[in-house]
Amino acid sequence: MTGSIVAKRYAVALFRLANEHQLLDQMEEELRAVKEIMNQNADLHAILKSPKLSIEKKQEIVKSAFATAVNTYVLNTLLILIERHREDEISSVADHFISLANDARGIAEAKVYSIRPLTEVECEALSASFAAKVGKKSLRIDNIVDTNLLGGIKLRIGNRIFDGSLRGKLDRLERQLLG
Repeated sequence: MTGSIVAKRYAVALFRLANEHQLLDQMEEELRAVKEIMNQNADLHAILKSPKLSIEKKQEIVKSAFATAVNTYVLNTLLILIERHREDEISSVADHFISLANDARGIAEAKVYSIRPLTEVECEALSASFAAKVGKKSLRIDNIVDTNLLGGIKLRIGNRIFDGSLRGKLDRLERQLLG
């Protein structure tokens, strides 16, 4: 079984629990935090991958790190992943869970590249205009400042890219003139 299939199965099980107990928002937030901690803390990742430590010791470390920060369903999922030597799948489980939660709410994740930080009003306007284009109710926007754009914005929603940047327009014009 490939890693993404394994992660998806755990995420689906956790998603069903979240829906059953009306904890979807809370568990999504907790999994986002767990993912961020796992991705940013190389030492924790190295400890969990270490063959020198027993499974019980790894589980103790995770319990002490996350026991007060996450509910029992999320904690138990982390412990099961460690028990089954699937420490690498923790971030993937979080990603799949977030994707399931977003689909259930009609939300899409979007990365917006702009020359300057966008205001809240601009983000809401982008969400309103582009959500319908991808068949969603709204967008959860992650604004990334990219000075190479020269002006305008570039949106990435899943595999789709909407390029309204000056750099993109200049590149398209160059290809047209050369082609």
